[in-house]
Amino acid sequence: MCWLCDAKSAANRPAPPISADGDHRWSSRRGFLLAAGAGAVGAAGLAPAPAAAQVNVGSASGLRKLVPAQQLEGAANQQYAQMLAEAKAKNALAPDHHPQLRKLRAIARQLIPHTTPWNDRARGWQWEVNLIGSSQVNAFCMPGGKIAFYTGILDKLQLNDDEQAMIMGHEMAHALREHARARLAKTQATGLGLSIGAQLLGLGDLGNVAANLGTQLLSLKYSRDDETEADLVGLELAARGAYRPQASVSLWEKMTSQNGAGGPGFLSTHPSGPNRIRELQANVPKVQGLYEQARRGG
Repeated sequence: MCWLCDAKSAANRPAPPISADGDHRWSSRRGFLLAAGAGAVGAAGLAPAPAAAQVNVGSASGLRKLVPAQQLEGAANQQYAQMLAEAKAKNALAPDHHPQLRKLRAIARQLIPHTTPWNDRARGWQWEVNLIGSSQVNAFCMPGGKIAFYTGILDKLQLNDDEQAMIMGHEMAHALREHARARLAKTQATGLGLSIGAQLLGLGDLGNVAANLGTQLLSLKYSRDDETEADLVGLELAARGAYRPQASVSLWEKMTSQNGAGGPGFLSTHPSGPNRIRELQANVPKVQGLYEQARRGG
């Protein structure tokens, strides 16, 4: 999914014990699910934005409709389960009582109630948050609400709660805006030589491809527009969850300072750190009221 900074920055402080392959080692743990709310899965359509949205990201890509959402989410669930099993086998999966994991899950509980206006399908998602011991500076949310953080992004950047919420909101936004679904549709349609018009009439090969896309979900390259959308939607989600909007700026300042003046080591299609900072700075005032209202419990 979103390689939220592919950077290989050096740690600023001693990390927890690491195994030979670079993973933190922990004892076994129990599964964890965060229900997104009662009710069945909503309509397949994706609303352009909440009625009271403060950030402007326009309409979601219509191209995503070429890949069946249920099949893609099913593939994501399978890959997520496989990833957790592999991490558990290496004793790199954080147990439920781990303080960093408990904090991440608390943040998720604050943000999840604000997700459905961005995508009605989220009503039926079984949100899950896990922490994996690894030196990678990374976090992601797969289609269907499966979230993972790597300890590297928490330890190396020394993130506070507000900054962690900004990352989580960003990753949730990729899933809510169905960026993976649209990206895979474009990639597969191009690779298979399929016309958009033909597929709209009857998904054809793309319907079959969606069921086997799990292995691609952790290596997708999002576009500049996708990343900007995720930044802004994530900013609003975090603000509605009572997390300080200005933390979005401090987060990217940390990313940039860790990786030189050229910005974080993102894939080449992603915006640079300074560009992201300017865009976020321009939007922080738009969601400040939401944050203040959330802090008052309104």
